[in-house]
Amino acid sequence: MIKLVIIDFDDTLSLTEEACFHLENHIATKMGFSPMKRETHLRNWGKPIKEAIKERFPKIDVDTFMENLEETLPQFVKRNEIDIINDLNLNVLDKLRTLNRKLAILTSRTISEVKHLMHVAHPLSRRIDTFYHRDNTKHIKPDPRVFEKALNEFEVKPVDAVYIGDSLSDAISAKGAGLHFIALLESKIRTRADFNGLDVDFFAETFSQIIGYIQTH
Repeated sequence: MIKLVIIDFDDTLSLTEEACFHLENHIATKMGFSPMKRETHLRNWGKPIKEAIKERFPKIDVDTFMENLEETLPQFVKRNEIDIINDLNLNVLDKLRTLNRKLAILTSRTISEVKHLMHVAHPLSRRIDTFYHRDNTKHIKPDPRVFEKALNEFEVKPVDAVYIGDSLSDAISAKGAGLHFIALLESKIRTRADFNGLDVDFFAETFSQIIGYIQTH
């Protein structure tokens, strides 16, 4: 039985790709770079930002970009321009808690990119048991060992955990670790065909569709 539900954040719990595209262009243009095209952003969407930004803006000073990101992200959050979690998705989390499932978020974001999500005033704070991010895990996706900390801390076997994500690296890491994997296609960035050759247990068109799978496995 699935006891632990681990959720990716970007384009899974929250549809964020387009918002991140605008945020990164905002910062980069302030640093003197020409804005990237959307296809450039989509090309490596899902990579940790420190790696991705070097490809999106060659020759950019990554440390300076990250400093600007830490300063600018809260402004976008305050204006409700990024990291929006709709009520339907929050209701799904509430439903899973009534089913006595433990909930965790596992993301490739850094602590500076998730600390606002962990704040006591944020609606996730009373719904998510633990946040795993790049700064408190030894490994990053697609390395299957990225789940070791969560499995150990919640004392569950891989077969009793599920990861919900939207990318190929999500699938590779989850199935490599022996977890169930649900591919969420709500962002429309990827299709079922993109996961050909990968072991996907269930495709969900919306986040709410994950409940049925979790209840029956």
